[in-house]
Amino acid sequence: MTALAHERPETMSETSAEIVNLPDLDEVLWQAWKAMELPEGYRAEIIEGAIEVSPTGRLSHAQIINRLRNALVRFLGEGEYAAFQDTNVIHQRKGWIPDVLIAPEDLEPHGDEEELGVAASAVSLIAEVVSPGKRNQDRDRVRKRREYARAGIPVYVIIDDYDSHGTVTVLTEPEPDKADWVGVHRVPYGTEITIPEGPAKGFVIGETITGPKRG
Repeated sequence: MTALAHERPETMSETSAEIVNLPDLDEVLWQAWKAMELPEGYRAEIIEGAIEVSPTGRLSHAQIINRLRNALVRFLGEGEYAAFQDTNVIHQRKGWIPDVLIAPEDLEPHGDEEELGVAASAVSLIAEVVSPGKRNQDRDRVRKRREYARAGIPVYVIIDDYDSHGTVTVLTEPEPDKADWVGVHRVPYGTEITIPEGPAKGFVIGETITGPKRG
């Protein structure tokens, strides 16, 4: 038989104590994310208080990513910085897997405390290639845009086949407290845009990476 509250007054205080001692949502998501085992072709990220599972990109998505990374590798040369793919970026119990990122060539001193990925503080540029579907588009255009600003990523590049006939947006000067960016530069496919700062300063994104303007 279940005891009523007035029969066991200590029950409420015990329950309250248990509630107070529960881990917060970020910690719960963090532990769940670390324990996930996904089938090949899927990845999981923690974005704005939720674990999001998404498939890897289709052919056109992969082609743009590879062209971008290969061009960045050539641009960066044998210097201190390198371009990476399929690398976890960790920030305050959140984990993201950008399509391409720039960080120091030697990642070991810049790993997070659990060595699950590179700390966001060491990342100088992140690029995402937008996938089809509203949820995928909102993830890169809206949710990740806010998350990367909160993390203080210096440059965020969005290559978007599905915005009009294709656009490239370069976001700079993040405002972590506002989850927004001061510098917003957006051009259509077919128009070149240049990275204005950081290790990739002077790197040009144009048709050799995006392909020609659609439509």
